[in-house]
Amino acid sequence: MLDNFSSRLVSDLFTNPPALADKPLPCEPLAARMRPRSLDEVAGQAHLLASGKLLRRAIESDRFTALIFHGPPGTGKTTLASVIARTSGSRFEALNGVESNVAEIRAKIDQARTWRELRGETTILFIDEIHRFNKAQQDVLLPHIERGVVRFIGATTQNPYFYVNSPLVSRAQIFQLEPVPVADVVTVLQRALADAERGLGGMPVAAEPAALTHLAEKSDGDVRKALTALELAVLTTPAAADGLIHLTLAVAEESIQRKAVVYDADGDAHYDTISAFIKSIRGSDPDAALYWLAKMLHAGEDPRFISRRLVIAASEDIGLADSNALRVALDAHHAVEFVGMPEGRIPLAHATVYLATAPKSNTAYTALGLAMTDVETGRTLAVPIHLRTKTRKKLAAASGADPAAMDYLYPHDYDGAHIPQAYLPEGRIYYHPGEQGLEKRIKERLEFWRLASTAPPPPPR
Repeated sequence: MLDNFSSRLVSDLFTNPPALADKPLPCEPLAARMRPRSLDEVAGQAHLLASGKLLRRAIESDRFTALIFHGPPGTGKTTLASVIARTSGSRFEALNGVESNVAEIRAKIDQARTWRELRGETTILFIDEIHRFNKAQQDVLLPHIERGVVRFIGATTQNPYFYVNSPLVSRAQIFQLEPVPVADVVTVLQRALADAERGLGGMPVAAEPAALTHLAEKSDGDVRKALTALELAVLTTPAAADGLIHLTLAVAEESIQRKAVVYDADGDAHYDTISAFIKSIRGSDPDAALYWLAKMLHAGEDPRFISRRLVIAASEDIGLADSNALRVALDAHHAVEFVGMPEGRIPLAHATVYLATAPKSNTAYTALGLAMTDVETGRTLAVPIHLRTKTRKKLAAASGADPAAMDYLYPHDYDGAHIPQAYLPEGRIYYHPGEQGLEKRIKERLEFWRLASTAPPPPPR
């Protein structure tokens, strides 16, 4: 006697075998109806799917066990998984990391095992938002992937090396999907307007090239968003006197009013953008730095995070070449706290341009790194007796220390407020000033002092 689950499974096996539907449902959104059915229809991702690339070879030769796709929303992760299933002739089972649990995972695996044993068919188990699964849920997959019960494809908007368990990552090939280029998004929009079966080809639409370009640019590499905006524009625009629906630039601008910048508060886009911002400042490119600043502000980045990074850059990358940079950065930080947003962007722009155009030096930071290495790895040096406190000097004297070694020479008693004496045993040198900006003057002064240290000490004034 079969239970309900077994009865349904047997019925499915012999009456309604799972398949990827070729004909979309009319009620589905345009973005769902226009999902690619072959690798050649996939928009963008030429770095992965162009002829001869590793992923394309693996798909076409049907030689893969586990894949993980990561990238921003709308770049085709789910689409690519379904295309792979279609290309390889495999069953396609999908779960979502937000909704699914261990019981559902085991049920899908049991079904895959039954299909393999009874019909010899391979199942691709696709899990969207795989990073949402906890460790136990991810670990359930491991033995079944190794035994080939299922082929696994995971998708995530997060960096899998941080958000997916290491055992699962080690069993999978990792591929990063990039935002789709504007030209490729425009091609998808044109295809949707021409396709009478799945797209809007059955409607009398006259689309201006500028309108399609606008939708593609504002979607920021998200094909789903571009198709959704196109559908909204076409379905809400009445036909003109000539019987055509005119998709003009003005209509397109209304359909996608605000650009959706791909930016996650704690993910790759966040770290990549702030990295580009700081490196543009370090590279003395104020235009690039302002662009990355604008992107962060548009995406809603915490302005205090930006101002803190400016303070760090002022010391790390500009340093003694222009010590005023640190004051400017600190003033910008306090100004943001004081006036808030949106006006806070003004001092942020002020500090960004100042730092980007200032002379650069990291010598103080580098010198500290050398000293830290000596402290961490070398023998800890004792403080010279003449630099110790009076109490410590008395203890040294009681222990028989040389009285001559105990005399501290007060620099202000000498011309130029400088008198050579040993401040560090063994004469180590960490700081090597550069030639940029005001540090050139520091270099000249320090060279004079270091040269004077070899001459006999002058008498006090």
